[in-house]
Order: sequence, then C-alpha cells, then structure tokens
Amino acid sequence: MDGPRKPGGFLKPRSGFATTAIHAGQEAEKWKSAAVVPPIVTSTTFKQVAPAEHSGFEYGRSGNPMRNTLEECLAALDGGNHGFAFASGLGAITSIVAMLSKGDHIVAMDELYGGTSLLFRNVISRLGIDVTFADITDLGVLCNALQDNTKMLWIETPTNPLMKVVDIGNTVRIVKRRGPILVVVDNTFLTPYLQRPLEFGADIVVYSLTKYMNGHSDVVMGAAVVDEQAVAEKLRFLQNAMGIVPSPFDCYLVNRSLKTLALRMEKHRETSMIVARYLERHPLIEEVMHPGLKSHKCHDIAKKQTAGHSGVFSFRHAGELEHSKKLLSGLKIFTLAESLGGYESLAELPSLMTHASVPEQLRTELGITHTLIRLSIGLEDAQDLVRDLDQALHYAFNDTDIYVDHLRPSQIRPSVDHIRFPGPASDENVSPERPPDN
Repeated sequence: MDGPRKPGGFLKPRSGFATTAIHAGQEAEKWKSAAVVPPIVTSTTFKQVAPAEHSGFEYGRSGNPMRNTLEECLAALDGGNHGFAFASGLGAITSIVAMLSKGDHIVAMDELYGGTSLLFRNVISRLGIDVTFADITDLGVLCNALQDNTKMLWIETPTNPLMKVVDIGNTVRIVKRRGPILVVVDNTFLTPYLQRPLEFGADIVVYSLTKYMNGHSDVVMGAAVVDEQAVAEKLRFLQNAMGIVPSPFDCYLVNRSLKTLALRMEKHRETSMIVARYLERHPLIEEVMHPGLKSHKCHDIAKKQTAGHSGVFSFRHAGELEHSKKLLSGLKIFTLAESLGGYESLAELPSLMTHASVPEQLRTELGITHTLIRLSIGLEDAQDLVRDLDQALHYAFNDTDIYVDHLRPSQIRPSVDHIRFPGPASDENVSPERPPDN
C-alpha cells in the first residue's frame, strides 16, 4: 500500500480498488449462462464424469462456485493469492489457530475483540496451546513475551475498543528474527481498502465479514487471506476438515456488498472525522480515540500504514456509569447495539456489552471503563449524527454538577450550528465553520 499520499499524510487507497472489487473472480465465462451477476449454486453435491473425476466441485463443504467466486475476490482485494470464507469471524479465527499443535505458544494483543479474547482464554488454553497477552504496541514488551515455542503472533490494529495502532512492519521484522512465527492481523476495522497487512509482511489477514465488508448487518461470516502456498494448503485442509463454511446465499450477499465497499468506506471515513472533531471540542469529552486525529498518540503510525480510518472509534466522557446509560438511552438516530460496520450508526458501552467477557480487573487495567463509549458511524448525514450526540450529551448531563463544572456560561447547551459539514474532504481538512445556507 506504500506509495503516493493524499493531503494529511495518509496513504492513498490503492489505484483500481473499486474496479478489482467489481471484477476480480467475476468473469461471466466461468458459468455456462454467462450471467453478469454470479449465480447462486445451492447444490450440495456435483455430478462426476467418472469415479473421482470431477470438474472442480464434488461436495458443498469442500467447495461451491459462489463461495469460490467470493474467495477469489477477497484475495485480490488484499493482494494475496488465496482467500478463504468461513461461517463467522470466530470460525476463521478457530481454523487459523487449529494450524497449531499442543505445546505451541501464541502472543496476542492484550486488548482484543471480546469474542477472540473469550476463545483464547477459555477454549484454546484447554487444548494445550498457551497464550500470552501483551501490549504489542510496545516492542520491548513484545520481545519479552516471545518464547522458544512461540508459533503465532496475533495482532488487532486498530485495537478494539481503545483504537491503539500496531506498527505492522516493524513488529513483523522483530518477530521474524526470532524464527518461523506466523503473524496474523485482524483487519476487520479497516478492510483492505484502508489497510493491507500482507504488504507489511503479515502471513494471514483475518476478517469478520459481518462488519464493513458486508456492511448491511444481515450476514454473519468470516474470512482469511494468505499469500504463501504452504500456509494456504494448511488452511484449506482445515476449512474443509472442520466444516466451518458459509452458505452460498450468504456468500452471494457479501460478494455483492464488496462492489460498494470503496464508496462506503469513503463515507464512513469522512463522517467519522466530522463526528470525532465535534467530540474532541466538546468540554464534557475527556478523550477521543480516533487514529485519524492528530491528537491520537498513534497518528503517525496510522499515516504510515493506512489510507485513513474507518467509522468506528471511542470516546471517554467526564461522568460516571449512570451518565453513559443516560447518554445511550437518549440517542435518537444512533442505535444501542453491538457490532459495527453497517450502514446504520451504532453506539455501545464496551464494559457491559462487547467486552463484558473480559475479566473486570483486566478491563480496568486496559482502560475499558464505564465512561468509555464506542461508536460505529454509519452512512447517515453527518450533521444529523452530530446533533444527535449533542442532544444526548445535554440530556445525560444537564441536571448534574458535572455539566456546570465543565462548561463556561457561554458554553451551556453548546451549539452545533458553527460546525461545517463538508462534502468530500481529507482527514486533516475538516473546517470548523459552517457555510451559509443556500
């Protein structure tokens, strides 16, 4: 992904991304009807010319024309040679970890998606695979966590929900000096449109396709993309042997959604910057965790390896748990719900929702407190989302001393009328002024 940069210093999205998403693996000549839209094949079995002689498909678990079409497109978008679709993101993660053996060791980011954390802590450990959780953003901590039997490094970047950014390239170089350690990057938050980990040395990229890649909150699916043939052969065997495969219809839906991925990610990126800048200026907000902001401590790393940030980010307010609950209940456009990456904007409280399975002491140490709110910015108009947050913050705090303590008299009931809601703009050039109405 390294190459020309756009205003603000982020990498430019790869040239031809949208074209690849629309055409890779979709050649109409692959099916006899020559249909422009890939057909859904629901058959679980396929006729063979002779015993053990088939035309590429024999049984639905082993392969399906629609699934293969999706997998080819996924691989192309990430710049890999092999793509694999699974029944869920956790299904993909389970299959990847199954490449290891009893006695092997994994180093994983200490801040993980709640489902991954639950799998690693409560399931994988019972199978004789040890897991060490460490802050991989600190390369010294990473080096100390590596052991002689370390076989896999598990990275989420940006992390969930605190939005820390791992320097993929430097991390890979350090790890590979210690031996043949597989580096896995969960790229769910950014998609290959904004970040392509294989280009920075990762061995496997994993996704919850449920999120941005599908983008419509109506499919549960996962995926993995790899470059090396040897890794692909192991994963292909496990995909078939473990049977964690998606339905042809779900594959069709995700394949269709990829055609608008570039357009959707641009909108998510643009609107999330506007909302983040509004929150950053709000006196009741103590911290906004958005890698696109200059104030983010990992902003420079993000610029080095991404084409910008997506629509998911977190913020911390000045109140308590009661204010979080009241704020979330006061939202009119944002929906209180888990997940992310859909066309609709969501808000949630990680400490009680997505990360409730993380041990309480660890949540506290990481900073996943009751005042941390995670947003998933959808495709609505930016001004509507800003005004919704504005009225919800007012509703949550207006009858408390906190509200008065944090606001000067001129700021009580802060207005959003001064905020400009521009058309396409770079992440660094969102003007605080609103243009005159026409």
